[in-house]
Amino acid sequence: MAADGLITRESRFTAAETLARLEGEITARGMSVFARVDHAAGAAAAGLALRPTTVVLFGNAKAGTPLMQASQTIGIDLPLKALVFEDEAGKVWLAYNDPRWLAARHRLGAGVDKILDTMAAALDALATKATAP
Repeated sequence: MAADGLITRESRFTAAETLARLEGEITARGMSVFARVDHAAGAAAAGLALRPTTVVLFGNAKAGTPLMQASQTIGIDLPLKALVFEDEAGKVWLAYNDPRWLAARHRLGAGVDKILDTMAAALDALATKATAP
């Protein structure tokens, strides 16, 4: 589990490529992309500059619903989110919340361990496919 709950990986691709690879892998695994929040576009609309910074909201009810049945407050952290951003040095990163950290935050019981393990493995696989050749 990440100490602060955030898992971050460097990408070998541009922000746009990383985002496209991530969304492609999400849908290939049968999950839904619910929304994309382009913070850089929002900044530009306000006359401000921001390097590429996009959040993707995604998931599926089969994984998320049992977690919300265990503690409805986890709904504030679901659906899952991934952030793709370019830092000041031009490096691209993908970041997401560790599901085990979310479980601890919302005091989920041991009854959802299998779901959390599956979710953590899926997020790791998504991040790997999106960031590595």
